[in-house]
Amino acid sequence: MSRDARWKALLELLVERGRLDVEEAAGELEVSAATIRRDFDQLAEQQMLVRTRGGAVVHGVSYELPLRYKTARHASEKQRIAKAVADIIAPGEAVGLTGGTTTTEVARALAVRSDLAAGSPALTVVTNALNIANELAVRPQFKIVVTGGVARPQSYELIGPLADGVLSQITIDVAVLGVVGFDVTHGAAAHDEAEAAMNRLLCERAERVVVAADSSKLGQRAFARICAAEAVNTLVTDTAADPETLRRFEEAGLRVVAV
Repeated sequence: MSRDARWKALLELLVERGRLDVEEAAGELEVSAATIRRDFDQLAEQQMLVRTRGGAVVHGVSYELPLRYKTARHASEKQRIAKAVADIIAPGEAVGLTGGTTTTEVARALAVRSDLAAGSPALTVVTNALNIANELAVRPQFKIVVTGGVARPQSYELIGPLADGVLSQITIDVAVLGVVGFDVTHGAAAHDEAEAAMNRLLCERAERVVVAADSSKLGQRAFARICAAEAVNTLVTDTAADPETLRRFEEAGLRVVAV
């Protein structure tokens, strides 16, 4: 197992459990305790965790795993969701993409659609996510609009009032939201209030709003609200979602697509 793969696995285990012992981690990853100690020390130097006697704990009370360490979580579900979202976007539309692993997969699914291989433009993509803009900028048939703002290291998203100048001057056909939690009562939510405000503004500029969320996000709440469930037109999720939860979304007026 490579160092990057170990680090991703260690951080995911740490976020799930809150605390990890060296021996426990070594057993789960099938590597030596000495390797885990070095990994913990190096991750602590990057302020990704806090070293303890014999192990490590998450860094801070409320912890958000940085985007570059989230790619393996529910990967197959996210790819199916992304393709389904990409399929409901028509050629020539203006699409807003927030940051996140699922929306990044949506961008990749759009990039390989054969009917979007040419056009002037084939698609207009408005995003505050630097990684999404970077991936799509090499597609000359896509018009890429990046908002202003200050980069948030955890999600590669631009946030803050500098983005208002761009978003207040445009309208888009569809906004695709990546969320931390989506609940019928509490709506769509993110970890960070500035990120949520940015995503909310993108929704307000859109004709329709799509939430792309794997089943682990449904029925969950997070600190910062993006919008009410009723402000969302379509929820695209995976087939592992609880049927009763999906029924409640449908009763709230959402179109629900489970793939």
